Amino acid sequence: MMPRKGLCRWAVAGFAVLYAIALALFVIGTFGLFGSPGGPLAGIFLVPLGLPWILWTGGFPEAALPWAGVASPLINLLLLAGLCRLAAASGQGS
Repeated sequence: MMPRKGLCRWAVAGFAVLYAIALALFVIGTFGLFGSPGGPLAGIFLVPLGLPWILWTGGFPEAALPWAGVASPLINLLLLAGLCRLAAASGQGS
């Protein structure tokens, strides 16, 4: 059986990998790199990773929406890493 500390590290690493892939697809789709056509759905994979923070971006100015879409999953990643660190410090992660 995998210890919780290892499971927590795997969860953070897995989320970080998914975030990096979604971010790469966003950049490729937005700028039309590698011959791909640019389109409005370039950041669609960032949306589920950024929930619930992505829902609060409705009041942002139009120019800030891509940045908010990129930052929303990063907030979740930082929260997940912080919770894992907190669990490890309190002895729950071992």
